[in-house]
Amino acid sequence: MERKSRTATRSGNYLIVITGPTGVGKTELCTLLAEEYGSQIISADSRQMYKEMKTGTAAPSGEQLARVKHWFTGNLSIHDYYNASMFELEVTGLLEKLFKKHRIVFMTGGSGLYIDAVCRGIDDLPAVDMELREELAAKYRENGIEWLRSQLKKLDPEHYRVVDLKNPNRMLKAIEISIMTGRPYSSFLTGKTKPRAFKTIKIGLTRDREELYEIINTRVDDMMKQGLLKEAKDLYPHRDLNALKTVGYRELFDYIEGKTNLERALELIKRNTRRYARRQLTWLGRYNDIFWFHPGDIKGIRDLIINKTGADPGKPYK
Repeated sequence: MERKSRTATRSGNYLIVITGPTGVGKTELCTLLAEEYGSQIISADSRQMYKEMKTGTAAPSGEQLARVKHWFTGNLSIHDYYNASMFELEVTGLLEKLFKKHRIVFMTGGSGLYIDAVCRGIDDLPAVDMELREELAAKYRENGIEWLRSQLKKLDPEHYRVVDLKNPNRMLKAIEISIMTGRPYSSFLTGKTKPRAFKTIKIGLTRDREELYEIINTRVDDMMKQGLLKEAKDLYPHRDLNALKTVGYRELFDYIEGKTNLERALELIKRNTRRYARRQLTWLGRYNDIFWFHPGDIKGIRDLIINKTGADPGKPYK
């Protein structure tokens, strides 16, 4: 059921964002809608971009890719450097081209930072002192991730509450900026929206917690049947890369190293995925411009899009 309402605007181009926690059903729903509108999809998942990580990131299936053109899936190697600012520039450039053919374009994913980069823009941050960066990186290597967490909590408790506490690079960045400027990193995240040549409609998908957790647990089992362990073994030599510090791979790397058994590794993948889903919902909960639906309410979602855009499925852009 729709939880929020806004006055409809029926002119111009629209980016329809389908977001929500991992496992909620974003990919299939977005594929269905884009198929109905004869449109295309931009993935806003910071891990599905890596071509070597298809199984563990639940990347779109071959069948889904055949139905609708997806951008930013499997377009990078784990050895490539990439960030949200680069994503912002590439996607806004791509949208300029896509809107010449489509009045409505879809974007889906659970990476809140990447969605914000496109919809709102990345805040301009001061350049980092490289000596400070190296000093902090050395302290992290010496003291571990708990040291990072404690430093961030002390310097910027607001950002500590929403950041991925298993991602050392994001924590290091926040600590660097906080120390260098004497201001919390979160104070630079002004939330001021950059002007865009399109309108955005955000649709959030949600399920009851127990329903979502059951889907997550089942999906992990399905990933194992689809070859997740083999994928992890193939990627194990590159385990120190940032792209692979990801739920599903970290736990299996510990199994490969003999630190745990396979049963325990799978339990941890499920637990850590559930925790990740909760963090995603915390991030998304900061915004009041998301229309929330159960993914099964396809009619409600269709009606919202028609009401807000005035565009019926299947009608070409004019």
